[in-house]
Amino acid sequence: MKKLFAIIVCLAMALTLAACGDTPTENIEPADNSGAENAAESAEDVPENPEETPAEAPAEGGKTLVVYYSATNNTEAVAGCIAEATGADIFELIPTEPYTSADLDWTDRDSRVSREHDDESMRAVELENAVPDNWESYDTVFIGYPIWWGVAAWPVNGFISANDFTGKTVIPFCTSSSSGLGESGELLEEAAGTGNWLEGQRFRSGAHEDDVKDWVASLEL
Repeated sequence: MKKLFAIIVCLAMALTLAACGDTPTENIEPADNSGAENAAESAEDVPENPEETPAEAPAEGGKTLVVYYSATNNTEAVAGCIAEATGADIFELIPTEPYTSADLDWTDRDSRVSREHDDESMRAVELENAVPDNWESYDTVFIGYPIWWGVAAWPVNGFISANDFTGKTVIPFCTSSSSGLGESGELLEEAAGTGNWLEGQRFRSGAHEDDVKDWVASLEL
């Protein structure tokens, strides 16, 4: 009987020690459960042997670029809003011979833009750089410009002709005080010959940031 009692006592002591050895998980979790989830995710991201696991190559594609030409900063402001809303890179088209205020005076029949309007052969405006770095990595491209005589300001033409838009979604946008988008987007698409071109958007000069961001959100990119 004593032997049986001793065996029972030993078993009870063994079970008690085993229970003390288990630390309750709730005692080591942070008060904020989201922190525990983040810690778990971080632990999963760590390879078992970092020195032997090759680094994963960055994914190609999936990036957005905002390209624009701005004569009086209105298009630049809209381009900046789009880039902020989409997390896009930005690329400004700068003519090798910049337009002055006098050049842009369309009411003067002898101004630069007036002469270029009258003679299409003069619209081949040379750009400081027509091809963005890492062009192949972008799959969505916004193209912005002011409207000149119902079409896209011709400094944009050099960018269109210098790049291949195959596999890219292209979204034109413009600024103007009164004119609409017109056929400017369709004409650029025709000149490009490639790419999936979406319907563009016209913004008034001095467009409000909220209007731009609402439009970007409506695209559901």
